[in-house]
Amino acid sequence: MSKKTTSDQQSGQQTKASPKSKSHKPALSAETTSSSSDPRALEKVSAGMTRLLGEQEFETIEEANAYLQQYVGTKDFPPPARRLTMLERAQDVMYKAWEARSRKQRIKLAREALALCADCADAYVLLAEETTRTSEAALKLYEEGMRAGERALGEKVFAEDAGQFWGILATRPYMRARAGVAECLWEMGESEHAIAHFRELLRLNPNDNQGNRHLLAQLLLQEERNDELCELLDAYKDEASAEWTFTRALWKFRSEGASQSSRHSLQEAFASNVFVPLFMLEINPLPLEVPEYISRGEESEGVHYVLRYGAYWLETPGAIEWFAEVFTEALDEVEKKVKREENERKLRLIMGH
Repeated sequence: MSKKTTSDQQSGQQTKASPKSKSHKPALSAETTSSSSDPRALEKVSAGMTRLLGEQEFETIEEANAYLQQYVGTKDFPPPARRLTMLERAQDVMYKAWEARSRKQRIKLAREALALCADCADAYVLLAEETTRTSEAALKLYEEGMRAGERALGEKVFAEDAGQFWGILATRPYMRARAGVAECLWEMGESEHAIAHFRELLRLNPNDNQGNRHLLAQLLLQEERNDELCELLDAYKDEASAEWTFTRALWKFRSEGASQSSRHSLQEAFASNVFVPLFMLEINPLPLEVPEYISRGEESEGVHYVLRYGAYWLETPGAIEWFAEVFTEALDEVEKKVKREENERKLRLIMGH
């Protein structure tokens, strides 16, 4: 099991799987194609809608909705009457880059975007993903992207809109670049700095559409910063994903040992995804191919959790043995319940009910 294996990760039952490490290796060929469309390209629709609405004046919400109905289902909105800024033009080039299937074309378009505007953070993000071999090289590009995003947004946005980032479309390139910085620092062993970046990302966007809380949870597990992990788990206490329920159980075991409370947490985790123990205990073998998408409560989520978090269970003294013990007890209870229900069914048949 390996530590390395979040789109809006908060608002759906299915999310795209993403590794902790982006594995900064060059593609085998400049013509390498992507197997699926990049979800970042979908932001083109939101950008078009935002520009269009910015030129309209509506008396009521109903009026605005009625106006937008004519554009439902379209990807291409009419251009605004005003002249686009250089940054907007560069970002439009990036939407094409995210859609391009050829690596060579994606890189070409990212460089075109930078030629239009050096403040296009997404161009640096793409170049970090597509052209670098090492975390060190990628970090430089992500940092350039971060600085570009800061220039593009301005100090006022950071002062007035902290807590609402991501909901504001223009902040997303900056957030992507900063997340890249955090992950590279982690890969380079700079855990303290990585933690600081992840915390700032969550401060700017507590809704955490990027899933930075999951990466921070992994990092806090790795560094055995259990008090801070407790605070993070409590900040998102309503989350019911396997990542959260099983990680909470591991935190409780680290803090309390095999207490009744930690046992209850692990039982709740089993209820959230039964595939995790099947893979964790090697009852079922892990698939040769990692699922591209994760569905809550399904096998894909179980695979994802074990690949990303399994090592932390193995590294915690006594944790995997306790995990197996509680799971065995849970299976015994299920077997007893099935037998009891079967006996009740037979009794009803005998009594003619």
